[in-house]
Amino acid sequence: MSLAQRNTIITGGSQGLGRAIVETFAREGASVLCCARDAAALAALDDELRDIFNQPGQQFLLQPCDVSSESEVAALFARADAAFAATGGLHALVNNAGVYGPKGPTDEVDLAAWRQAIDINLLGTLLPCREALRRFKKAGYGKIVNLSGGGATNPLPNLSAYAASKAAVVRLTETLAEELRAFRIDVNAVAPGALNTRLLDEVLEAGPEKVGAKFYEQSLKQSREGGVPLALGAELCAYLASAASDGVTGKLISAKWDPWRTLHERREVLNKSDIYALRRIVPEDRGQKWEA
Repeated sequence: MSLAQRNTIITGGSQGLGRAIVETFAREGASVLCCARDAAALAALDDELRDIFNQPGQQFLLQPCDVSSESEVAALFARADAAFAATGGLHALVNNAGVYGPKGPTDEVDLAAWRQAIDINLLGTLLPCREALRRFKKAGYGKIVNLSGGGATNPLPNLSAYAASKAAVVRLTETLAEELRAFRIDVNAVAPGALNTRLLDEVLEAGPEKVGAKFYEQSLKQSREGGVPLALGAELCAYLASAASDGVTGKLISAKWDPWRTLHERREVLNKSDIYALRRIVPEDRGQKWEA
């Protein structure tokens, strides 16, 4: 799963899963341009992680960026162009930046906060994808990994902005994959599992009145027992950014539940099926036959 000489942009990389992804890519030999909104968090990351980017020619670059801002995303990719020009340009993009957004009944939450969550989670995935695709199409190759979440595949009452935006990210992933097959550009989504990160802290701080009793109790249990290891999702991202996964595209892959380390051995089956895809369930799928 080597990422040696693979130049990568990782968004939202200053903490939590994003930081784990940066660390994994560093160990696998990638050069990384990491962005986040918080400049101070990026400076701390620089102090803590620079030493692990120690392979010949390996670069570690950081840049503040709001991924929902078209101009800031353009500046981020211009920085990548300059930094990676001598080593083959950009090879991979990992869209990790994301927020839960407002918590509470949909008709009561602040609409501006709801829109902001859509801007960060969905537009903040689309804008980096657009910049990356302009480069990948010219190169005839590229890798895009979009981070999904529990809201993509199951209803999340009281977290409607998060759920709606993450479902949209998966459908965007599937759509881009079909657009880009001829260009040898793979686009996949990752479900990292229930993680003990700042997002969990937000849920616990909000309390059952905002997020609902059931989700709050699930979150308390997760906090006590520990969530899915961050390294698992990070390793899946590295696999999908590597040459090992070439040809695996348009899929929503679970870090915890799916046999992703060998998906390349099943790429022909995957490319002909709706396995690991969002789809509508009809009565026949559940053993029912309903007449019109």
